[in-house]
Amino acid sequence: MTTTRRTLIAGTAAVTAGLVLDAPAPAAAAAPGLRLDSDPIAHLLRRATFGFTPQSLAEARQLGATAWLDRQLAPQRIADADCDRLLRRLPLADATPAEVRAALPKNSYEGFRQLGRAAIARAAWSERQLFEVVAGFWANHLHVAAPSSGIWDSRCDYDARVIRRHTFGRFADMLKDAARHPAMLTYLDQRSSSGAHPNENYARELMELHTVGLVFDESDVRDAARLLTGMTVSKAGNYVYDASAHATGAVDILGFRHANTAGDGESAALAFLDHLARHPATAKTIARKLGVRFVADEPPAALVARLAQVYLDNDTAIVPVLRALFASPEFAASTGRKVRTPFEDLIAAVRALGLRPEVSGVKGLDALYEVLVQAGNAPFRWTPPNGYPDTAAPWASPSAFLLRCNLHLNLAAGWYPKQLTRPADLLRSLVPALPATYGGLVDALAVRLIGTTLPPAHTAAVLSVAGKSPNSSLDKSLAGHAPYLIALVLDAPSFQLR
Repeated sequence: MTTTRRTLIAGTAAVTAGLVLDAPAPAAAAAPGLRLDSDPIAHLLRRATFGFTPQSLAEARQLGATAWLDRQLAPQRIADADCDRLLRRLPLADATPAEVRAALPKNSYEGFRQLGRAAIARAAWSERQLFEVVAGFWANHLHVAAPSSGIWDSRCDYDARVIRRHTFGRFADMLKDAARHPAMLTYLDQRSSSGAHPNENYARELMELHTVGLVFDESDVRDAARLLTGMTVSKAGNYVYDASAHATGAVDILGFRHANTAGDGESAALAFLDHLARHPATAKTIARKLGVRFVADEPPAALVARLAQVYLDNDTAIVPVLRALFASPEFAASTGRKVRTPFEDLIAAVRALGLRPEVSGVKGLDALYEVLVQAGNAPFRWTPPNGYPDTAAPWASPSAFLLRCNLHLNLAAGWYPKQLTRPADLLRSLVPALPATYGGLVDALAVRLIGTTLPPAHTAAVLSVAGKSPNSSLDKSLAGHAPYLIALVLDAPSFQLR
């Protein structure tokens, strides 16, 4: 069958649907007809950033993988002035509850709005790319939906002072701070739990989703719910421990035993959280989820076991685990085994095209956010407590892929969002020296946007929209065809890969 633009798009949807559902395999066997640059630096940046740019790729190649990782793992040393200036337009994105209450009427959604836009801005334009990727991982792991009832004033603070504060720190510290934050306590109903009526919701999700996984029984849930009573939210909207609401009595939860008397309720609860953070089952949970994020939808068991041991050996510190993951042979062999989510596809396209924030205001960020709402992947907007899925199947469908295609064309043509700052001549910014033929142009665009050329059949399909063949000479119609050719390269299966 002749490959056309229509069959290329249909094939891409099929490939993204099935690409990572099989057992992990070397990159060469990832999917028939796919090409992906085998350069280990490009592979690292596909996973450890939201999409490489010519500048970031050149920097990483100059530094080498280890030095690039060292730099990214010390984000405080990376100047990020442009992103910082952009974030000043969203002052509530990291505001404290008191600051939000002073700025907004009760139950306003403005804090949620600014928080979501800030996540897009940081992913697209921060120089601290690995930090932003890992912060997103933790926000999805200790998920608190935004918007969500009752946390209009506290959700921004949760992101700033729980997730981002501990992104490269110790999980034990993050877990304890999450357990004492009004946003988490409200979202999972812990603030309504009392000695007379323990609410089991947070206790259950704490174990099932945040730490050990499904290794507990109902008696563990009941004991954990009793132990956590007293950790609540004051009338002023801040965390408080209310000893009068604490249910006393000995507990035995997954090897944690405590007398749990009236005088030590909060300290007992914090000791339990430490116990969970350091539990071998939690180590496996964290290791597996990192493997899913950075390696494959079904990460190799041997890798998960090694990462879990690194986590335990380093007292829940995340940076040693990341170093071990990126240095692993399993990571090196995983090229082509992950598919980008809609969020990642949008951000990667913005970065690949060299689009920049608007000169003032946030209407462009608003538009990007609304695109992600339509795609079902707007930042923090997943309602259940398990966070967005990070595997291919939930995001793979013809309609979802069509949304990506439409977005690519809108960005390439400058139709939407119009507010973003664009190169004066997008095509020349991507391919400064135009080749003699249309086939050469598609090759150059693919190398610039994806890192490698497309298979010949895909190149021919891209050119079918212009009625050209790979050997056709560039002509005066090029300007009219350029946005479509750029967008179709972004539509290619290879660009959909993380």
